[in-house]
Amino acid sequence: MRRSRHSQKAKERKQKWLPMLPIFSILSIIFLIFDFGFLPFNFTSPVMSQTTSPAPRPRARDLGITVGVLPPGKQNAITDVAGVRVGQATLIKGDSVRTGVTAILPHPGNLFREKVPAAIFVGNGFGKLIGSTQVNELGEIETPILLTNTLNVPKVADALIEWMLALPGNEEVRSINSIVAETNDGYLNDIRGRHVGRDEVFAALKSAKEGPVEEGSVGAGTGTIAFGFKGGIGTSSRLLPQNLGGYTVGVLVQTNFGGILTINGAPVGRELGKYYLKEQLEGRRVSRNNSPENPVSDWADGSIIIVVATDAPLDARNLKRLAARALLGLARTGSPSTNGSGDYVIAFSTSTNNRIRIDEIVRSTQTLNNEAMSPLFQATVEATEEAIYNSLTRATTVVGLNGHRGEELPIEKTVEILKKYGAIK
Repeated sequence: MRRSRHSQKAKERKQKWLPMLPIFSILSIIFLIFDFGFLPFNFTSPVMSQTTSPAPRPRARDLGITVGVLPPGKQNAITDVAGVRVGQATLIKGDSVRTGVTAILPHPGNLFREKVPAAIFVGNGFGKLIGSTQVNELGEIETPILLTNTLNVPKVADALIEWMLALPGNEEVRSINSIVAETNDGYLNDIRGRHVGRDEVFAALKSAKEGPVEEGSVGAGTGTIAFGFKGGIGTSSRLLPQNLGGYTVGVLVQTNFGGILTINGAPVGRELGKYYLKEQLEGRRVSRNNSPENPVSDWADGSIIIVVATDAPLDARNLKRLAARALLGLARTGSPSTNGSGDYVIAFSTSTNNRIRIDEIVRSTQTLNNEAMSPLFQATVEATEEAIYNSLTRATTVVGLNGHRGEELPIEKTVEILKKYGAIK
């Protein structure tokens, strides 16, 4: 009797819980989804939904593109220069916000109290670069360098000032020369909404780190266009041999300009049918607005910001000379630096011996002589050229404001063209 009653109770418990099994199954699936990242459906983020490539796109070197004769650093990035850190915040909302901010820190300390030698060179001044006059007057920078879109420059500068004033040791500071540069992402982004603010700036600064740098449609490059294709953030570096000092040069670019895309001498833009003046040479009407008569392929305005870092001990004068050479790398990619393109280069040295410490009245510095500059010039040209290529090959398609599309550079077709002209093997 006991066994019978026990069996009966077990049967009742089983019948009681059987209806609950489907619920437990659902809960188990949910647990798997969130604990192990298993997603049977497309629950991807707004950022991922803007890309057409499921896997990361290649860098230029992955395609066999070798620029120049000097070797790159370990990361082939601006962060190969010891101490330099990069952070980014990407802002994608709804169907029209496609923008962000990119931060470059010359060193991880308090830049106001330990400034670095710097200079700014203007190739074509159709742009907004806050802080440039003081940099060229004093030959130093005292804040991180922030890149964003045109109409967000004042808001980003305001947030950067707030960040700097809050740093320990800056309690009595009453003047900050913030460095903020821009390109205009208004084709893909609701630029008039001025969506980048304190949260994005602080996120970029807090996330700044050494090592690999994310490239393409991220940060300040989220909504940019280059050579009629999706542009963005790109970076590269070069190492000098020990008999030339063993110095490192690193470059980071925000590409949003046009021209006739040329890669290692191959006329890629012309072969792909997207290049500056194409429609006009064909006798087609090109307007100055965003109408269908004004295709992206015929644009060459828009701007590029180039940031050059080096650990070579340079003063502001030779840093300005170094910055000027970056425009030679820009020209190699096919840019004519048009009237409406703001082409700016910011160069700085991280050499510890040459930092400008606020409490030092008399400074002892070392600097390379003029004749030692030529290898650094070569390194800058090569790194700039490759950084621009990386901004294109890594960028993914973005759909934004009014359904406008920034189409990614077609990799397979590009490789075919490069092989056709002997630009790669």
